[in-house]
Amino acid sequence: MKGSSLALALGLAAPSQAYLRFGCATLSVQRLDPLVEPGVIPSAHLHQIVGGNGFNATMDPTTDVSQRATCTTCTFSEDFSNYWTAVLYFKARNGTYKRVPQYPNALLGNIKGGMTVYYIQESFNSNGNQKITAFKPGFRMTVGTPQSKDGSNPGLRYTCLQDVMTRFPETAEFPKQPCPAGIMAIHHFPACWDGKNLDSPNHQDHMYNTNKGGFTTAGPCPASHPVRVPQVAFETMWDTTPFNNKADWPADGSQPFVWSYEDSVGYGTHGDYLFGWKGDALQRAMDSKSLLSNGIATQSVDTANQCTIKNTVNEEIDGWLTSLPGRHMDM
Repeated sequence: MKGSSLALALGLAAPSQAYLRFGCATLSVQRLDPLVEPGVIPSAHLHQIVGGNGFNATMDPTTDVSQRATCTTCTFSEDFSNYWTAVLYFKARNGTYKRVPQYPNALLGNIKGGMTVYYIQESFNSNGNQKITAFKPGFRMTVGTPQSKDGSNPGLRYTCLQDVMTRFPETAEFPKQPCPAGIMAIHHFPACWDGKNLDSPNHQDHMYNTNKGGFTTAGPCPASHPVRVPQVAFETMWDTTPFNNKADWPADGSQPFVWSYEDSVGYGTHGDYLFGWKGDALQRAMDSKSLLSNGIATQSVDTANQCTIKNTVNEEIDGWLTSLPGRHMDM
């Protein structure tokens, strides 16, 4: 299966359903955030980005991303969307930082780092009976905020992996003990849209969250946000195993991992989504009763791995750092 264009589809538990599960390799790791800080170079903290190579610091909402991009790191070759999250670092007992590598999720071949992306109609067990409306060109949204002080959103969770197939239990905070196969960060986005606005000032108010977490069926959409759109989710596999020696952890025994904006608890986890599927490909997928019907195009994992962009921000993000990128004020 390694390098095969079929690798993206083989994680499906019920192939008769039309939800999508696929891998997207890392496109870039740099300080850009065209939704929260459009045009700002560099942005406040580091992100890991996957998807189409049309990604840049501005991402003009009047431009169709799928028309600008020429390749994608996702194994569905008609998906030029961009997906991004903060980056995980290990903070050693001596106060230095080391970036945590990412690794492929189960059944996705040799994809380089990146994330697993889901588009779900209702659940893994049923398509449901609602019309699922695909996003429109220019659509974007975020979930979570770095300033969050609680773990109240059930769609933002972590799993301490015993192996690559572990899925539960989920926690709102970073795991407090070493994880044998790393940490999976999970981001579930709202699936109720107001039907009018492709964005909103905080990138969230045009959406309404009825998500219950754990890939369970979301609640009904309210009258204010009546349009059911695909339930988008990310899973990112962080290989924390090189840092499992507790002799290197803080002297007080607390867990040592931090997001790239210096969050050591985990409540501030957040994700960004910018729609970029070509033509009606996503709508055809959501209208399908089987995953690969209606000519949804794929590409090999090896081809997806070759898509990249040049860094706009050039700074040291690897090696042992005395401060997180852009966070010198924290030292």
